[in-house]
Amino acid sequence: MNNGSGLRVVVFLSGCEHMCHLCHNKQTWNPCSGILFDETAKNKIFECLNKEYIDGITWSGGDPLHQNNIEEVVNLSKEIKAKYPNKTIWLYSGYKYEWIQKNYPDILQFIDVLVDGKFIQKLSDVNYHWAGSTNQEVIDIQESLKQYKKILLNQLYK
Repeated sequence: MNNGSGLRVVVFLSGCEHMCHLCHNKQTWNPCSGILFDETAKNKIFECLNKEYIDGITWSGGDPLHQNNIEEVVNLSKEIKAKYPNKTIWLYSGYKYEWIQKNYPDILQFIDVLVDGKFIQKLSDVNYHWAGSTNQEVIDIQESLKQYKKILLNQLYK
């Protein structure tokens, strides 16, 4: 429930170049850590998403946009959106929105919310909803694409 709105499937991906101080998932920094993602794991995700009470999926990590992850994350996000158009896709990344727009724009058409930016301990705030530190932005991606400007989720739901 802390990885986006509602009840979610959360997938932690391995590989992260940000290496944020006091990261709570240091074991995911190494791109070779964890278990290999295979057809069985994919089927388990879809089995969970089939449940009506599941609101969507959250890509976390590590960093879902690490070079070893991006292609699979885009493909799976596209497949999930096609099969479950009413389920939301959240993505947590240490990269900023503007960098993602420039380098990985394809992912933006499939995700609903992006929590961007590195975790910075001195900016941590337990009251800052869905992010660990106040430098991170919680962005409504689909609304941002419609309006051609960054729209923060909390601007829409005050």
